[in-house]
Amino acid sequence: MKAVTEKTLRSPAEMVEAGLAERDRLAELAQVASHYAVAITPAIADLIDPADPSDPIARQFVPDARELERHQEESADPIGDGAFSPVEGVVHRYPDRVLLKLVNACAVYCRFCFRREMVGPGRGALSAKALAAALAYIRATPQIWEVILTGGDPLVLSPRRLKAVLAELAAIEHVKILRVHTRMPVAAPERISPALVRALRVPGKASYVVLHVNHPRELCAKTRAACARLIDAGIPMLSQSVLLRGVNDDAATMSALLRALVEARIKPYYLHHADLAPGTAHFRTSIAEGRALMRVLHGRVSGLCQPAYVLDIPGGFGKSPIGPNYLSDNGATIEDFNGHRHRYRNSSS
Repeated sequence: MKAVTEKTLRSPAEMVEAGLAERDRLAELAQVASHYAVAITPAIADLIDPADPSDPIARQFVPDARELERHQEESADPIGDGAFSPVEGVVHRYPDRVLLKLVNACAVYCRFCFRREMVGPGRGALSAKALAAALAYIRATPQIWEVILTGGDPLVLSPRRLKAVLAELAAIEHVKILRVHTRMPVAAPERISPALVRALRVPGKASYVVLHVNHPRELCAKTRAACARLIDAGIPMLSQSVLLRGVNDDAATMSALLRALVEARIKPYYLHHADLAPGTAHFRTSIAEGRALMRVLHGRVSGLCQPAYVLDIPGGFGKSPIGPNYLSDNGATIEDFNGHRHRYRNSSS
């Protein structure tokens, strides 16, 4: 029997009452919640099977006592946002694009979040002064071609507020691409309203929406309908997923997720190796496991379904592809999708 709730659950006690956690775990879950933000929307609760102790949706959103275990290699800022933040709310790591962190809150809080030390209720949006400084930095930096709205989740903002920010960005001539990263079509598909879709359509600029999704069950009918509202309005969608132990680290689940995305007209974009965020070791696979999974996917699913498997290098050095290599070091042999090796003669003029 699935949990039923009409409101967002914001405490372990509410999760216990909704049947998403055992009562004898309340004390340990409350301890986790005292450190990291907790929220499960009705849409997410509806996807969880409380009868399954290893439910992959619950694993992503219900607190776990292991989150209190901190390993030496973990960091509060695992990908080095702080080192590349010239003004509040902006991360400028790559020459031609910046992150604009409009808000530090989300509709739901993933237990593996790499910004878990920075997001949560009460963190709010950028102040008017900070937003003005961020926009001034973007205006004054002509090499910025793309602005990526992130957070938190930028779609927690009202359509009116979002439209105002996008209008400011659209007025910057050298900014050509506006990209929004969000969990909202999964977490609260009803929020993808006609007004929000209109806000995301920016005249004269190319707008993209990148959906964070990790398991095929997240692409339920309501989520697909929310995504269709965006796509039918002319807004292309991509996806990003995190490779998570016990959620999507097997070929059958990952194949189902990638195919479901393509069927929904969403191009798989990134598969992230899980970052070294505090208290997330129980989610992380080894890179060798991730590369082995990508090797299986290469021969199992269409090229349309293939994401780039990437590692965000700790310290702020950016993303690097870490997928398997099929060409021998000397370039003399190449491996096909069945695992057979073939000689290859490379002639150059």
